[in-house]
Amino acid sequence: MKIHLAKSAGFCFGVRKAITIALETVKTKKPIFMLGDIVHNEEVVRQIQRAGIKKISRLSSGAGKTLLIRAHGCSAKTLKKALKLGYTIIDATCPMVKEIHAIASKLENSGCQIIIIGDKLHDEVQGIAGGLKSKAIIIDKFKNIPLEKIKDIQRAGVLVQSTQNLDNVRKILNVLRKYIPRVEFHNTICNPTRIKQGEVKTMPLENDIMIIIGSKTSANTKRIYEIAKPLNKHSYWISSALEIKKIWLKNAKNVGITAGASTPESSIKEIIARIKAISGAQ
Repeated sequence: MKIHLAKSAGFCFGVRKAITIALETVKTKKPIFMLGDIVHNEEVVRQIQRAGIKKISRLSSGAGKTLLIRAHGCSAKTLKKALKLGYTIIDATCPMVKEIHAIASKLENSGCQIIIIGDKLHDEVQGIAGGLKSKAIIIDKFKNIPLEKIKDIQRAGVLVQSTQNLDNVRKILNVLRKYIPRVEFHNTICNPTRIKQGEVKTMPLENDIMIIIGSKTSANTKRIYEIAKPLNKHSYWISSALEIKKIWLKNAKNVGITAGASTPESSIKEIIARIKAISGAQ
């Protein structure tokens, strides 16, 4: 058996930068807090917590405290409230997510109704929508397009959650263009996502089985799995080596492995080691 690891497997630039900022901030020795998880991966979250950063569910008095903004960003309302409460802000938002915020604001100021293609409850999408003056329309799937809302729109600015599947985006965009006279579209799917999705469109066809590594809370990992599964029914989404089943590897000569943008290298290495231990793979 041979193991083929995707070149893009694991951390993207934005996640790596956010973790670096977080660990550097710890060195200030000040109380550091974070609203939610820095990224969607349990092992990374444990690493951050071990370093001394505390996760909170709501803001309180921020005097003498530091608030670390996660890789997915936050809404303008949250940021304003934190500053008012006295927090020192350290921003670990992915630069590409920041760019989406800026595009959304520019489109809104030019008179566009903002439409975001993305997961409605995802932190990144909530942050983008929360930075606008008016209410954005959020569409997650082709079947959930709110025709009653969009048919009266004359001009729309459409942007995309950075980890969306481009095929899903195209289907939704085609419908929007049929109903809305003027659509200004910005493909804000980030480059690391495009590369990962590009690789996983060929790897399942070249390998007997596919292993996709990442947390079940990770949107970008979910998208990778959704692309791989129809191409190869022997595609499995796992987050740890303990989830690997020997039966998966039976008679497999080639194993393809990729990992989401928030999956640490340690997890990838553990899973590869487990596969080798089971099968004697190279």
